[in-house]
Amino acid sequence: MTPTHHSNAYPITQICDIVGGKFLNGFIHNLFIEHLLLDSRQLVFPPETLFFSLVGANQNGHDYIAPLYEKGVRNFVVSQEIAYKKFPSSNFIIVENTTDALQQLAAHHRRVFSNLPVIGITGSNGKTIVKEWLFRLLQSDFNIVRSPKSYNSQIGVPLSVWQISAQHTLGIFEAGISKIDEMRRIAPLIDCQTGIFTNIGAAHSEGFSSNKEKIYEKLDLFQMSQILIFCVDYLEITEAIHDKFPDKKLFSWSQKGNKNADLSVYAVHSEVQTTTISAIFREKEIAVQIPFSDLPSIENACHCWALMLCYGYANDIIRHRISQLEPVAMRLELKSGINGCLLINDSYNSDITSLTAALNFMEQQNTLSQKTIILSDILESGWSKTKLYAAVTKLLSQKNITRLIGIGKEIKAIAPKLPNEVSSVFFDSTEDFLVQIKNSDFQQETILLKGARIFAFERIANRLSQKAHKTILEINLNALVENLQVYRSRLQPRTRVMAMIKASAYGSGSHEVGRLLESQRISYLAVAYADEGIELRQAGISLPILVLNPEEESFDAILRYRLEPEIYSLTLLKHFITAVKDSHETVNIHLKLDTGMKRLGFEQSDIEELTLTLAQYPQLRVQSIFSHLAASENPLHDEFTHQQAQNFINLYEQICKQIGYYPLRHLLNSGGIVRFPQYHFEMVRLGIGLYGIDSSAEIQPLLKVVSSLKATVSQLKTLAAGESVGYGRSGRAQQAMRIATLSVGYADGLLRAAGNGNFSVQVGGGRAPIVGNVCMDMCMIDVTQLPQVQEGDEATIFGESPSVAELAKALNTIPYEIFTTLSERVKRIYFQE
Repeated sequence: MTPTHHSNAYPITQICDIVGGKFLNGFIHNLFIEHLLLDSRQLVFPPETLFFSLVGANQNGHDYIAPLYEKGVRNFVVSQEIAYKKFPSSNFIIVENTTDALQQLAAHHRRVFSNLPVIGITGSNGKTIVKEWLFRLLQSDFNIVRSPKSYNSQIGVPLSVWQISAQHTLGIFEAGISKIDEMRRIAPLIDCQTGIFTNIGAAHSEGFSSNKEKIYEKLDLFQMSQILIFCVDYLEITEAIHDKFPDKKLFSWSQKGNKNADLSVYAVHSEVQTTTISAIFREKEIAVQIPFSDLPSIENACHCWALMLCYGYANDIIRHRISQLEPVAMRLELKSGINGCLLINDSYNSDITSLTAALNFMEQQNTLSQKTIILSDILESGWSKTKLYAAVTKLLSQKNITRLIGIGKEIKAIAPKLPNEVSSVFFDSTEDFLVQIKNSDFQQETILLKGARIFAFERIANRLSQKAHKTILEINLNALVENLQVYRSRLQPRTRVMAMIKASAYGSGSHEVGRLLESQRISYLAVAYADEGIELRQAGISLPILVLNPEEESFDAILRYRLEPEIYSLTLLKHFITAVKDSHETVNIHLKLDTGMKRLGFEQSDIEELTLTLAQYPQLRVQSIFSHLAASENPLHDEFTHQQAQNFINLYEQICKQIGYYPLRHLLNSGGIVRFPQYHFEMVRLGIGLYGIDSSAEIQPLLKVVSSLKATVSQLKTLAAGESVGYGRSGRAQQAMRIATLSVGYADGLLRAAGNGNFSVQVGGGRAPIVGNVCMDMCMIDVTQLPQVQEGDEATIFGESPSVAELAKALNTIPYEIFTTLSERVKRIYFQE
């Protein structure tokens, strides 16, 4: 049975049959479903949406049915009995497993369009880049549907496949797995005729016993494919393919000149910005030039080259198209703009899926009431203009956009459809916008830039960005969320997370990180002082906030802004009672116990007076009781840690017995979460681990780098032997030396101890040691061995390489200190895929 109404809309009754479910409350309305929703934060079109209540280790989608109902959703797939009478005029389909039901629906949709040729891509790295480059290389010949960004998981693949419509003539989908049997579940959804296996590496290895097992599991994607493209240089992949698919048609390529490969690369010549790749194909010499010189890009381009040859493209056509490839900047940047504005730059592409994601991100930044979008013609939708701009209009209305600035010839078609509350103005080109618009036209508003690459919106971003110091701290919000999920996956079911965002979220920016964590539905935020909590409230954050160091002078503000103080002594408790004794409202507090840290907290001798005092003031509600481990990361002190935990449990039980209820317990910090699962209790405190630092050898490799400090090469100089560098002439050129001056110094957070060769930064594809003393606003590095370094180049002080741990070691300190000493003048730029 094919979908009716239009190609991506199914009657809810048909969906019930497809997923093998039944209506809990009897069929109510035979509505048409066009949109699938897994995350309540991504809701756009409630009436046409079907919500799948997915159940995970620490999240249960059934908890979000009530708020979604309030927002207008009326169709739900559930796996638990629901009090459906609370939700009149709604359809509830009950199934055994909601994830299975989602995949069954996507598999059915794929079968409806079984004639659509599909390229399936898997591997450890490069899947998304290869997919995006193939889209750009083939889009002039096909109407392509592809995975949005990196939607390649057990739930990402179904959402990708759901996009298929009648007008599409080619699909390109990527698939990733993290454990056994996952590929077998999603392979039928993709049903690819052409396969690409990019490579094999360490990613997601923890779910497999060996690389060989991981390769065999990934190969399940290609069970039904007609041809498989791969690099024979990965010997484990090659052996597994020949073993598993002895009769399958293969197209192989080699970068090591393997003459048995269909495409045998015999020369790779890289310059600063380009690489020429020469190869033998069908006994003829052919070549392409790509605008990249890094090794991953060369490999990704060869996969694309191989596919186009496999598809019968003449190399002249391939050479022309592949030379036009651009970086896949799959990141959305958040930065300060002019005149108090917040600027969100997402101008690497413009399609309806990425527009929806960008608007959702914009909604997350809820500090400014005025919302402006600068939107170009949408060139990659594959939709008719009527349908496309009707959908865009609906999106803008749903997300409460107050102003639309359209750029391009086609987007003007949206004007008659816009609701009255959305003001609009249109320009034929980016150049016209830049000439006619004034900076004063933007005041105290959130501005989203969403444009196709050909419109060069980077010029608009530069115009509207707040001009600042050239040293920047890049904060990868995706990495922070991934780190949160790494820890959540280790928690006991229903254990909550309190996120520590004191000291401006370890230098990352408390407002931005706080809003992100609130969107991730953590239970608590914790700050050091009341001022930090007040700023979070003023930024619109409504999560409960624990103040770890409340001061008597701040009690009024704590009450006014609904903050929750840590109470660690009888003296502090009595002062706080003075502030609240006339209050008739319940006030939440948190009790800190000293179990051996000997810093702050109630001890055994305080418990009787503590509980008697609490009994006299029932308006004080103990929300949690906690303590702090002195050495959770150090196995040498595990006996002491267990002793602390037992002390905590004993004191907790004594307090609860006296007050008559059981508050939340939390004992573990980042370092203890993995090492002591028996002490997860009801909540854990996650701090430095969120930012990618953990002492555990088990978990550190799974964490992503969140913060990267980068500077700019301001000037280059050549020194003669014997000349000195910087203050005190401590840097000396033993021979001719080429130095670069960087826009970062100790006033930014690069401490003086990093100077005189103690630390090296990354620049121009290599490492360059710091020469002489670090100055207040700059430092000098030796780039004699890096002739490719030019003025204006970017240098990484810490990030992926060198790591913040490496810098901390050079400075004889810890990453905490590096993060928290970063100056406020360092510009923070947030990005998210």
